[in-house]
Amino acid sequence: QVQLVESGGGLVQAGGSLRLSCAPSGSFVSISDMGWYRQAPGNQRESVATISSGGITNYANSVRGRFTISRDNAKNTVYLQMNSLKPEDTAVYYCKARIRPVVGLINMYDYWGQGTQVTVSS
Repeated sequence: QVQLVESGGGLVQAGGSLRLSCAPSGSFVSISDMGWYRQAPGNQRESVATISSGGITNYANSVRGRFTISRDNAKNTVYLQMNSLKPEDTAVYYCKARIRPVVGLINMYDYWGQGTQVTVSS
């Protein structure tokens, strides 16, 4: 059973930085797109940044220029470097990865992490 394990959340003052990490545990065949999403209380989950297996990135307008998504394919790990954090960045951040879990399956499936809390104080 594949699980995504996130780390790196916490409490930081406005203007500070945090780095989130996410990697799968368990056995799987391959990973394609990976990304970070967030959900603040009372809001819907929104995309923050995504990265393809080839390194093509996309960012939400609200974080472009402040956040950087990257991945280490050798470690199957995706990172989110968050700089110049603002109170409105406060949310639970979720990692998502599209994974082929077993040999012989054509389809890939989306797996989600358990979420990590990021709180930015003013």
